[in-house]
Amino acid sequence: LYWVSSPGAHHSRNLRERPEVQIVIFDSSVQVGHAEAAYLSARAREVPDEELDGVLGEAFSGRGGARAFTRDELTGDAALRLYVAAIVSCEVLVRGSDPVRGRGTDRRVPADPTA
Repeated sequence: LYWVSSPGAHHSRNLRERPEVQIVIFDSSVQVGHAEAAYLSARAREVPDEELDGVLGEAFSGRGGARAFTRDELTGDAALRLYVAAIVSCEVLVRGSDPVRGRGTDRRVPADPTA
């Protein structure tokens, strides 16, 4: 996962000290009891200048509608830097009411990478 942020932002400073992160992706607009979520454990870091050219195409491939940033916008005196999180593990939310996998209470289960 890639994102652009200020190196002075609180979360960016935290990454320099503690690169292990937890990410939750969910749709907050659904009604109670209809939630779906992915829980990701990852190791995040700022992409060093010498690696930028090798990842800019992947980071800004046009998927998802993100604006493509140039090398010049992410190096030197520029206000932003590129960050990357490498996913270590993934779990998904199984609702307690799920007709197939539900057990009465919501729980996280490891995602099956072969599914």
